[in-house]
Amino acid sequence: MMNRVILVGRLTKDPELRYTPNGAAVATFTLAVNRSFTNQQGEREADFINCVVWRRPAENVANFLKKGSLAGVDGRVQTRNYEGQDGKRVYVTEILAESVQFLEPRSASSSDRSNENNAYGGGQRNQDLPFGQQNQRNNNNNKSDYTRVDEDPFASDGQPIDISDDDLPF
Repeated sequence: MMNRVILVGRLTKDPELRYTPNGAAVATFTLAVNRSFTNQQGEREADFINCVVWRRPAENVANFLKKGSLAGVDGRVQTRNYEGQDGKRVYVTEILAESVQFLEPRSASSSDRSNENNAYGGGQRNQDLPFGQQNQRNNNNNKSDYTRVDEDPFASDGQPIDISDDDLPF
């Protein structure tokens, strides 16, 4: 059996931190996760997913994340039920987070989100770039002695490549 969930989204409100009678910390929060397609009006919809995290990670979530923070959640789907105040059975489906990643600097999750691009160095954010170009902007000023995966390591040599037939994998 497999039950694994990975989500990336923004918190819809500040996390709620509580403690069990035994002293275990538990934080609950809702993550707004954009859908990968638009509706008929051309608008992007989102799913609002309830998450629960326990112990030390719960305290970290409560201390460092707030409404609007970008977070990654790795966990599993869990369904539970209880009897409501009206006597009816209430069913709850939520994500039991095993790991929560803080995906932006603290300064980027400030309450003033009008200039959101400043946290990313201005301009287009990394998640809006095509695959393979996401780190290109960050690495343009970093000159190192290594070869990037998307570059030809022999392009600037100008000499023929001498490879024995025994070295070829085919």
